[in-house]
Amino acid sequence: MEKVLIIGANGSTGRLIAKRLVSHPSYSPVAMIRDSSQKDYFENIGVKTVLGDLEKDFSEAFKGIDRVIFAAGSGSKTGKDKTQLVDKIGAIKSVDLAIQQQVKKFVMLSSRGAENAEKADESMQHYLLAKKEADEYLKSSSLPFAIVRPGKLTNGPYTGKIKVSSVFNEKGEISREDVAAVLVHMLDPAIDGRQIFEILGGKVDIPEAIKLYQKSGQPVI
Repeated sequence: MEKVLIIGANGSTGRLIAKRLVSHPSYSPVAMIRDSSQKDYFENIGVKTVLGDLEKDFSEAFKGIDRVIFAAGSGSKTGKDKTQLVDKIGAIKSVDLAIQQQVKKFVMLSSRGAENAEKADESMQHYLLAKKEADEYLKSSSLPFAIVRPGKLTNGPYTGKIKVSSVFNEKGEISREDVAAVLVHMLDPAIDGRQIFEILGGKVDIPEAIKLYQKSGQPVI
């Protein structure tokens, strides 16, 4: 079984990723946590943990890791300093460590609006600029990757259905459950190694939507 490091594992989406991976036939999840007090939650659901802080040296967390899901985020309401440390610098350091470890794939949870971060509202701009710089750094690396940019996140149920586009010209939302499923799906070695797209809640099953988008490059709605 390949080891998948979940960075940002204790976040709302990160926990859903861990739950999904623990029952996956091909992967063994490793949750990167900042504090040992977070350990019990993951051990209770059968997920191994490793201590690591994006604002410090977390290189030990990458030992023996085959694939990575980066789901950490400071949030759009966090101060600029924290956003830089987590969403930009922490992500970039993660990419560098993944290269050193020769991981097979790096899946990045980004955000809609990152592509055109310079045009965002002032309240969101620092967050989206940090996401964009991290995305660009990953894109320029040698790693096989997927950059997934969801719409507004909700706590709604898992539907297993999405729509996909390079950029949507509409507002939309998607449940964290569905985002977690997409991120795990993008670990699949059968999916070509360099993908970037936006997702919203939709009507097409996740595997089929990704397959159609990958094949045509056209929106799948």
